[in-house]
Amino acid sequence: MIIFNRRISLLDVVLGLLLAATALYIFHRLSSGLQYKWRWELIPQYLFRFDTTEDRWVLNTLTRGFLNTIRLSVWGTLMASIIGVVMGLARISQRPFRRMLGGTYVELIRNTPPLVLIFIFYFFVSDQLMPVLGVQALAEKAPPAVQELLTVLLAPPSTLPAFLSALITLSLFEGAYITEIVRAGIQSVENGQWEASAALGLSRSRQLIHVIGPQAIRRILPPLSGQFISTIKDSAIVSVISIQELTFQGMELMAATYLTFEIWITITLLYLLLTLSCSLAVEQLERFLNRGRGH
Repeated sequence: MIIFNRRISLLDVVLGLLLAATALYIFHRLSSGLQYKWRWELIPQYLFRFDTTEDRWVLNTLTRGFLNTIRLSVWGTLMASIIGVVMGLARISQRPFRRMLGGTYVELIRNTPPLVLIFIFYFFVSDQLMPVLGVQALAEKAPPAVQELLTVLLAPPSTLPAFLSALITLSLFEGAYITEIVRAGIQSVENGQWEASAALGLSRSRQLIHVIGPQAIRRILPPLSGQFISTIKDSAIVSVISIQELTFQGMELMAATYLTFEIWITITLLYLLLTLSCSLAVEQLERFLNRGRGH
């Protein structure tokens, strides 16, 4: 276990002051030399607005895009985790076909640009497969309560096919990296653990569930949290197929208002809010697991 020294040294203070001075100097040069009129007072209205017809405050463009990013990231993370665990187990399987299947999936996805995958799945899944399955028609014929639930959890029925194609693409892309994280985490457990559990008469599945899995989870959590954060950031790429997530809404606003820097800075802060929250949540989970191991 690594023990960190929490005391602040003189070098830390000097480095902090140098960084602060550098940041202030850059800000001063930008504010004095940049020919740009800052209009931060306009940004709040794109987060929330007062609806006079309903006589209440409602979400506006950036906040709606922020919520769509959360939906896409949460569902994408869940689906990618399922894919990653299944394919990760296939990668360490004793059966050659399963290992070949897992390896082919990883190499195919990781060596294909995500933008290419987005367009392939959008034009195939959204334009060809979804109409055949009748996804949009089913959603539009559903009772109002079901439509409202779909809108809250996923997307409105009119944009559901495009949202699902983006979700599938994001899940498959991130799942390939989670596959390798799971594989490496399981293989990092010492062979003696496998041998000891086998000597107790446990089957391979019970070995994974009761002996190997709990040890592997603690080892894969740090890289897994980084991959979850990557999923949030990579969700911005689906803006190219007009999924109305945060980046897409921001670009639409910039085209209409020319508030380039204000909007991009606001978008950056909103992404930071998501990613830092994810980091803190995983850190708390790690502490909980380590506390349980200590007992």
